[in-house]
Amino acid sequence: MTTETPGTPAPGATSHRAIDTPDTPDMPAPRVRETRARSVPGGLALLLTSLGTLAGLAVVFIGIPVTVNASTALGVTLIVVGALAFLTSLFLMTGLNMVAPGEARVVQFFGRYTGTIREDGLRWVNPLTTRVKISTRVRNHETAVLKVNDADGNPIELAAVIVWQVEDTAQASFEVDDFIEFVGTQTESAVRHIAIEYPYDAHGEDQLSLRGDAEEITEKLAVELTARVSAAGVRIIESRFTHLAYAPEIASAMLQRQQAGAVVAARETIVDGACGMVEAALERLAQLDSVEFDDERRAAMVSNLLVVLCGDRSPQPVLNTGSLY
Repeated sequence: MTTETPGTPAPGATSHRAIDTPDTPDMPAPRVRETRARSVPGGLALLLTSLGTLAGLAVVFIGIPVTVNASTALGVTLIVVGALAFLTSLFLMTGLNMVAPGEARVVQFFGRYTGTIREDGLRWVNPLTTRVKISTRVRNHETAVLKVNDADGNPIELAAVIVWQVEDTAQASFEVDDFIEFVGTQTESAVRHIAIEYPYDAHGEDQLSLRGDAEEITEKLAVELTARVSAAGVRIIESRFTHLAYAPEIASAMLQRQQAGAVVAARETIVDGACGMVEAALERLAQLDSVEFDDERRAAMVSNLLVVLCGDRSPQPVLNTGSLY
């Protein structure tokens, strides 16, 4: 018995029922924020370093015959200068970075955060820095089917999926050990926390329930998730429940209770409609002068009409060939 629930609106959207302030953990303030790293276009850097490499090789090849045929000191100097230019150009070439769309490079200089490269294409930075690739694409995370107890103590199974994206690469890199694992763990914690606060089915009109008020519940889930993962520089785009059901050990009993409630509600509707039809029939017959009923006949007719209208089987008419008395 699984209930599919609709997706949640964006955090902050209003609904027809007020949402209490979620009980979210008090995350520490971030110690580092994302800044833009200093970089130059990679095409220009590639051209200059390539020219430097070729020039160094040319000087080395020029210095070799000079050393053999003319001046040894001059030839050695040319070879050393050419080799240094070649090696320096190769070293500077290591500062080139290819950044694809939807990716960023977190730049550190001897352990100190210096900025993030978000411009896609070929960029050049200080070759002494370290650059760590981090994805800024939209991702989704689906939890496993979790077994928890709802507010009434009934064991239920539920699973959720969230859509998220890295918004601050510095926080994602330095505020938590592994931001992907952090998002997964916090998602499971938030889903469990939401599940134990509300019953599966509501027992009153003013009470929220997991099955009947999916929009409000998933909105609160998104708010709580945002508070939990904001320390990692992650933005929650959407959240929703993908699986919601009673645990197998009580699913059969709860299904019978739901069926009984549905039968009672249907019977109430049938009785209300039947009473209205009987009342209309009596008023119509009272308007006809040719038909007169005493109290006993009126009661018999009401009883017969209710039996016909409220019964779940086709009536079997019985003809009375004698007197009613």
